Amino acid sequence: MIKEIVVNSSESQTRVAITEDSNLADFFVDHPEKRRMVGDIYLGKVARVLPGIRAAFVDIGMKHDAFLHFSDIGDRLEGLQGMLDDDDDVDADDDDSAEPGEQKAKPVHARPQIEKEGSIPKLHKGQEIIIQIIKEPVKDKGVRVTSSISIPGRFCVLLPFDYKIGISKKIHDFKERRRLRKLARGVLPEDCGLIIRTAAKDQPEEALALDLKYLSRTWKEIQEKVKNSTPPALLYQDLSTTISVIRDLYTPDISRVFIDSKKMLKEIRDYVELIQPELIEKIELYKEKEPIFEAFRIEQQIKQLMGRRVHLPSGGHIVIEHTEAMTVVDVNSGRYAKSKEQEQNSLKTDLEAAREIVRQLRLRDIGGLVVVDFIDLEDDKNRKKVFDELKKEFRKDRAKIAMLPMTEFGLMQITRQRIRENIVQSLYEECPYCMGTGLLTKKSNMIYDIENVIKRMKIEKKARKLTLHVHPSLGSKLKEGTISKLTRLQFKYFVRLKLDEDEKLNPQKFDVLVTKSGENITEEFS
Repeated sequence: MIKEIVVNSSESQTRVAITEDSNLADFFVDHPEKRRMVGDIYLGKVARVLPGIRAAFVDIGMKHDAFLHFSDIGDRLEGLQGMLDDDDDVDADDDDSAEPGEQKAKPVHARPQIEKEGSIPKLHKGQEIIIQIIKEPVKDKGVRVTSSISIPGRFCVLLPFDYKIGISKKIHDFKERRRLRKLARGVLPEDCGLIIRTAAKDQPEEALALDLKYLSRTWKEIQEKVKNSTPPALLYQDLSTTISVIRDLYTPDISRVFIDSKKMLKEIRDYVELIQPELIEKIELYKEKEPIFEAFRIEQQIKQLMGRRVHLPSGGHIVIEHTEAMTVVDVNSGRYAKSKEQEQNSLKTDLEAAREIVRQLRLRDIGGLVVVDFIDLEDDKNRKKVFDELKKEFRKDRAKIAMLPMTEFGLMQITRQRIRENIVQSLYEECPYCMGTGLLTKKSNMIYDIENVIKRMKIEKKARKLTLHVHPSLGSKLKEGTISKLTRLQFKYFVRLKLDEDEKLNPQKFDVLVTKSGENITEEFS
């Protein structure tokens, strides 16, 4: 399989595509005005504690307070108290994550633990706390945060005040896991834990030591900022989306990296030279006149990505719908060859749909609850085949996945880790006219609403002259016909109606004003 990273940089945004044999596998958009926030670390102040929902809200200087669920509060008092106080050291538990036959890590010094009443941490309003963003804000919800800090590098992730060493599950070789764990113990700073990333496989000790040195220096800088800051304060800003993609996904199995901007090329090359110099030779500037995303057939695939309907190889298709609570995917079949082959044709379509659904969830970065309505299958073995196919395909996904087996009705429930806005939300804004519903009120309905306002007003105020402030499209509807609807309303209610058409007005709204005083009576009599 040929894997490539293609970077398209413009004044308004940077787009990063990862392709596998020319097929779009991952897609990221980096907006300068909408910076990625996941990974940022703040010194915040507890604004409210709500034991009823097992959460606290933390002021970090944003429009909405950050949401801190009690399950996201570590057992140890990360950061503030640990950094500023000289408390007695307490031995922590030994590292129980050692491989069979290995010696366990030596005990390290622990920081004070958060006091708890039962399972509820003792947080109080006004308390200063260090937190890290783990989920981007969605609509009217603020960011979600954790008090368990982690600082990612190229080969490892530093975990201040968390003492276990973890290794990526994607590193299967026992000897390599043991080697990496041994290396980690040799270079790990006191009072920190570590996660060894997949990219660390087969890397020399020097590479891991340099990566960890960089992370340790970053953590020391954060500690210094805490001592000199007043909440709310930003302590650490993670890399941009583009550079974080290079950090996390530019692995030796990537064949080439193509970039169409000299400025972005320099930025990426400088970063790669710092983290893994041997990979620089694969990075090159795209110099052709044809736009880079069109040359690599990515633009066409992105347009398909944005649609509701996605076609399958055998003639079927899936339809993806977003609701407030979940994403719903409907699987539809193509034409059946013969009725007796219906079960096999249904299975074939469902298997194709399973592969495409996983791909679409990754590409669109859809998180939360996903309900899939597969084509009904009579045989339990066939239902299991679809479940197993989904399970196999989800192994390619970096997000955490949980799913339940298919029901008798062909429904399958999936939850996918939600970290940021999905791609559709990132690229599109909600329509101010339909408010995201895709439906507009019919003109006849709006005229009915205008008539109701006039009718109610006549009962209570008995004004004789009114002005209708409307968009020209509604004005045309009111004026059409030999005897217009505007004229009919005037005769019916014995009022004089003046039409004031305004191109700037929302086509889905209107205002009814008393002509003499200019008073807007729309809401009062709606």
